[in-house]
Amino acid sequence: MNWAFLQSLLSGVNKYSTAFSRVWLSVVFLFRVMVFVVAVENVWGDEQKDFTCNTAQPGCHNVCYDHFFPVSHVRLWALQLIFVTCPSLLVVMHVAYRDERERKHTLKYGEGCQKIYMNTGKKRGGLWWTYVLTLVFKMAVDATFVYLIYHIYEGYDFPSLIKCEQKPCPNKVDCFIARPTEKRIFTIFMVVTSLACILLSFFEILYLVGKRCKEVFTRMHKNSRSSTIQPRQMTASGFVVKKMEQSAMYFQTIKNI
Repeated sequence: MNWAFLQSLLSGVNKYSTAFSRVWLSVVFLFRVMVFVVAVENVWGDEQKDFTCNTAQPGCHNVCYDHFFPVSHVRLWALQLIFVTCPSLLVVMHVAYRDERERKHTLKYGEGCQKIYMNTGKKRGGLWWTYVLTLVFKMAVDATFVYLIYHIYEGYDFPSLIKCEQKPCPNKVDCFIARPTEKRIFTIFMVVTSLACILLSFFEILYLVGKRCKEVFTRMHKNSRSSTIQPRQMTASGFVVKKMEQSAMYFQTIKNI
């Protein structure tokens, strides 16, 4: 799998990310993707070939392996890494959509026209919601795969000896897993890094929501003070001011898309 291609795609996300998201991306590629590519795939290798049972009954070996390992750890982690990193591209696509909209607006009304977005990469309106939803989705993906690994394999442990009595085995046979301690260590490591990424995304959501609430309260406070100090009167000049405010509200509505 070409993980370098995925990393090159996500490198543009850093321009629109907070410090939490930059740390998250570093954890994903340094502690998850790199470990997965360099070590995990080599540790697991040909899992079914390394899985042995003390019986020569035809089919028993395959049935026991399928019972204890219905899905490969390596394939589950590969799917997890793909699903958890690709949603970040939605932010880049949303910014590209804003850039194209701004370009068409400039072509239609000229270079001196009022811009739709002061900064197309600033997390306001629809882009803010896109960013937050990608964080929620990444948290859900990591949590789901952590639970799936625990549920499918009945924990994160790799016992040295497992008992199998599935048909067509003649009786209860002993089966052995290759390098169980090494596999246990890497499994726990991948689970811990997944939980760390969930915490980083959670803290980033708290940061974004808290920052947005602070901005809203500050704006409301300034508006209440200005309305108390300088009450507006509906004169001819006041009518012009009201029209300008309505125009500003129209452009603010467009920016929220």
